[in-house]
Amino acid sequence: MNVTDRFLRYVKFDTQSDELTNLTPSTPGQYKFAQALEKELQELGLQEITLDENGYLMATLPANTDRADVPVIGFIAHLDTSPDMSGHNVKPRIVSDYDGKDIVLNAEQGIVLSPREFPELLHYEGQNLIVTDGTTLLGADDKAGIAEIISAVVYLQNHPEIKHGKIRIAFNPDEEIGQGAHKFDVERFDAKWAYTMDGGEVGELEYENFNAAVARVTFKGRNVHPGYAKHKMINSIRIANQFILMLPRWETPEHTEGYEGFYHLVQIEGSVESTTLTYIIRDHDRDRFERRKKELEHLVRKTNNEFPDCCSIDIKDQYYNMREKVEPVQYIVDIAEEAMRLAGVTPKVQPIRGGTDGAQLSFKGLPCPNIFAGGLNFHGRYEFVPIPSMLKARDVIVEIARLVNDKA
Repeated sequence: MNVTDRFLRYVKFDTQSDELTNLTPSTPGQYKFAQALEKELQELGLQEITLDENGYLMATLPANTDRADVPVIGFIAHLDTSPDMSGHNVKPRIVSDYDGKDIVLNAEQGIVLSPREFPELLHYEGQNLIVTDGTTLLGADDKAGIAEIISAVVYLQNHPEIKHGKIRIAFNPDEEIGQGAHKFDVERFDAKWAYTMDGGEVGELEYENFNAAVARVTFKGRNVHPGYAKHKMINSIRIANQFILMLPRWETPEHTEGYEGFYHLVQIEGSVESTTLTYIIRDHDRDRFERRKKELEHLVRKTNNEFPDCCSIDIKDQYYNMREKVEPVQYIVDIAEEAMRLAGVTPKVQPIRGGTDGAQLSFKGLPCPNIFAGGLNFHGRYEFVPIPSMLKARDVIVEIARLVNDKA
């Protein structure tokens, strides 16, 4: 079974995560997928296979060298897909030798993947692409990563001439809701460092990510019959709207790039009596990140000056920029860069405009840069993955294993 076959099989598992269940894994489909992978790893003859009650699957490819100085390294991918769009009954399709034109995903519903809206498609002209039928996401985030890791392990098993140390692999739940590393047992994983295979297009290599927090701003109102409401009604929806307009208009995801941070309003729930705004706060720079949180608190105080005791805020940090934990071991990034070049890939070292399990794992003592898995347009119906990109990701894993042995 090759990387494409594995991927096409894996995306049939419905593994959307759900932050409202307060369970780990947050949905039963993730555990079913982990059990299927556990069986596959057993059939491949891997060792030290463990699947705990929280859905964390770990396994070992034993070293094929007698050298004791080769460090144990790991490769990690997540089981879940985004709750932003359905992952039920995914129907992948291979577009052979993509011709650079529109791809009709669903003729009945008029859903088209077009290079006019997604110009990055043209980078993959002539390649075989895997697309959706337009009614679900695809799941390349991160089932492509899982397929690449297992395929690399099989490649190393079939090529004993490639010497490598002990390699640990892990597949975890709930990355998409920010909880993938919460119950990850770093001590049991027992690697010196690892790589998450969770990046986007071919060549991406990331060891910087956003500092992240979620803020819930609640507005209390007073409902009175609108015909008799003068000087009595307090409309929490209107006050919430006023609050929204006080934030910088251009500091939003749709107006920022690179290292620029933002405030992102992700949900509004409200009535005259009560309205809640949910924001995610993102910035690569820790000082600017803290200032963003303080700005929200300042606007809450400003709102309360006009509408006493109307507004309250709850801010929770989610994760921090892994750069401060990876830079002291910069050589693990250098190894990944060299491995990409050996695999015929041009490295694109860039900051993640988001987060990965690797960020939290780095702060738990497992430095963990992020490597491309090959997919594009994650979390929606226009997601696709070029098959050559998955093959390159597999090759990068193999080259990392080789280099770690050679450089020990």
